[in-house]
Amino acid sequence: MKRRGVLKIIMILAGSLILTQGRLPNPVAAAVEFALGVGADADQPVIKELVAAFDEAEAAVKRADLDALMKCYATTYNYHGLKRSDVRRVWDEFFLHYRDISSSHVFTELKLVQVYGVRKAYVTCTGGLYGTEKQTGKPIAIDSWVREVH
Repeated sequence: MKRRGVLKIIMILAGSLILTQGRLPNPVAAAVEFALGVGADADQPVIKELVAAFDEAEAAVKRADLDALMKCYATTYNYHGLKRSDVRRVWDEFFLHYRDISSSHVFTELKLVQVYGVRKAYVTCTGGLYGTEKQTGKPIAIDSWVREVH
């Protein structure tokens, strides 16, 4: 009896994979979402500006417009030693190998701070970057992140 139940579950999972053809999620838009309660104490103009910045980057990614995308990165960008020029090279490779690139972002924490008189927003984010391989036509998860601070 137990064996039949396990076999039934395996058949259902196999059928699901066949029906979806193993496709990975491919978000239609930037899908910037805030987890429940995140940003509730922030002023709405800041939230709108933050979402607009992510939407601007997403639009540039969809157009594979490297110059427009790089405008979204600070000239002093430094993420664990990766400089703006390094990020440009990485995005250039993405655009070379993938099409229909899109992302999803779920903000789980938002901190607004003043640093040397400049207002900054730090968002803790979980999400992914998806696309289609140009060579094979197969959908792929290019990158994913959990609790990264942007």
